[in-house]
Amino acid sequence: MPRAIVLVVVALALLGLGWILWGPKGKAGVDPAQGARFALGREDAPVVVVDFSNYLCPHCQNHALNILPRLKAEYIDTGKVRYLFRDFPFPGQANVIRAGEAAACAADQGRYYEYHEILFRAASGWANLSGEVLDRYLVDLAGQLGLDTQAFQTCLASGKHREGVLADQKLASDLGLTGTPTFFIAGEKHTGFLPYEEWQALLDKALAGKE
Repeated sequence: MPRAIVLVVVALALLGLGWILWGPKGKAGVDPAQGARFALGREDAPVVVVDFSNYLCPHCQNHALNILPRLKAEYIDTGKVRYLFRDFPFPGQANVIRAGEAAACAADQGRYYEYHEILFRAASGWANLSGEVLDRYLVDLAGQLGLDTQAFQTCLASGKHREGVLADQKLASDLGLTGTPTFFIAGEKHTGFLPYEEWQALLDKALAGKE
């Protein structure tokens, strides 16, 4: 084997070993549902799903717009599933943190789910924005949903929900999560987009175990 190839193989092996030894690891005893701020479904639903998403993640967008509405109709609104939302902005994504704050401001007016959805629908419109321009865009989205834009703007400017977004981000790190979306379905972790049929199989199995 040529020496250059050997060096590449060794380097990759060392890199992989480094990731195993020092990469993100979940802390023992961390509950992904603890302290969740936003939820759909009955509090006493037999199965709990925790959704760690990033507003600029295409797979998260696919899930939010194409899978979640079906889950809501079949499992959440029927009392079978309690669905918890968590923010997972990546390092350097100040605009995703701000989007999470905006969703929390919408929650203050009882419209978290609708705003969560519109953030994904409009992602290409705000993905490269920052500062006051981003804030104006987020306020405009609130207006499109019929929210009180003055109250929304005041909430966003106050920064009162930033701590909650960062707490979710820290929780994702404590759990050792490295990708989005990541779901905890009845306590079992699943990373990446899941087709609806797979959701059905997982949820039906979890529900059967509760009978």
